[in-house]
Amino acid sequence: MQRILAAEIGAHVGERVRLQGWLHILRALGEVNFLVLRDRSGMAQSVLTPAELAPLEGLAVESVIEIEGKVIAAPPAPGGFELHEVQVRIITPIAEAPPIEINKKQINVSLPVFLDHAVVGHRNPEKRAVLKLAAGVMQGFRSTLAGLDFTEIQTPKLVASSTEGGAEVYAVEHFDKMAYLAQSPQFYKQIMVGVFERVFEVGPVFRAEKHSTRRHANEYVSLDVEFGFIENHFTVMRLLTQVIEGILNHLTVCYAPELAALKVVMPKVAHDAEKQTFPHIRFHEAQVMLTEKHGVTDAIGEPDLTPEHERLLGQWALDTYGSDFVFVVGYPMKKRPFYTHPNPEEPEFSNSFDLLFRGTELVTGGQRLHLYEDYINSAQKRGYSLEPFEKYFEAFKYGMPPHGGFAIGLERFVMQLCNLDNIRLATLFPRDIHRLTP
Repeated sequence: MQRILAAEIGAHVGERVRLQGWLHILRALGEVNFLVLRDRSGMAQSVLTPAELAPLEGLAVESVIEIEGKVIAAPPAPGGFELHEVQVRIITPIAEAPPIEINKKQINVSLPVFLDHAVVGHRNPEKRAVLKLAAGVMQGFRSTLAGLDFTEIQTPKLVASSTEGGAEVYAVEHFDKMAYLAQSPQFYKQIMVGVFERVFEVGPVFRAEKHSTRRHANEYVSLDVEFGFIENHFTVMRLLTQVIEGILNHLTVCYAPELAALKVVMPKVAHDAEKQTFPHIRFHEAQVMLTEKHGVTDAIGEPDLTPEHERLLGQWALDTYGSDFVFVVGYPMKKRPFYTHPNPEEPEFSNSFDLLFRGTELVTGGQRLHLYEDYINSAQKRGYSLEPFEKYFEAFKYGMPPHGGFAIGLERFVMQLCNLDNIRLATLFPRDIHRLTP
């Protein structure tokens, strides 16, 4: 008899089947006893007599077991079916209960305690559903871009110089030289535009920022895109809008059980008909609106938005356009990396953007410089030594089209989608200033 999955038993009513998985719940009530087995597809309930229960004596939950039984329609049971006339075989016996109760609908421990025991805690169905949605986001990202003739690449994570500038890099010894963990694949994905025109990457990035906020982590998964022959940053925004909608459509079609289990409210989406993007607002106009409409006193003159500013802009976009997504465009050049293309009409402002999702920055992107001379001038203007960027600049010395791109933070996307209150709840094993294990 071949193994079937718990989610498949409804197709075998009246038949004997074999299941394998973890002992999720055991209710020993006397003459009638209930066992719930969990596998990768879900859960299935079995009803046991005292004799059938006997092999389970002394076992704790999370023991790995095999069950054979006859499938019976039973509306109160998980999925509407259960197994009777069962035989139980113990595969991996466990005598000690897990350090946290993972067979509850919700795990009622503090975040630090959960993270300390995440190697077991992620088995909880709700926690597992969050991680499944993260996998779905990556799948939707890849399939959308593959359908648009993008090529997936994998770039080095040990690099000779920092990508974004500043001191927020991890320095590591590389034999007789100093190297750094990549802050992003930015340089390499631009270089590869000269090879494939359209590229993307899914991979880890590292930021040595000494913070401990609900929305930051020191290592996260970045969904990066770069492509050539664009007009300006609005070309990039159109693609990003298409990619986000592709991801959401993929989740709706392929991950309905996880969305339902987590009670996810899918984002509201609206479009700027002229630009064919999510709605947008210029950075300076956003500052004025925040000041005049919300009485914000710390917006005008600042080169960036605070988390509170982003929250207010997110609510404004929802109220004004019925959209959970809004672009903020035209950030000051002094706030953007040296490879950012300035607005030709207002050079102090950039052809760049942030995309806010439910009031939190999700994506940064824009148009890049593409002329060799512009790179030399921009780097020198910021006081950078040219030597570390020699190989990067070589790609532009020998011809690069106008291009641009963006990067989506995977865990932040999942956090906002699932309405989680901390990015660590959307991260497999978080790395922050306090945590290097498990």
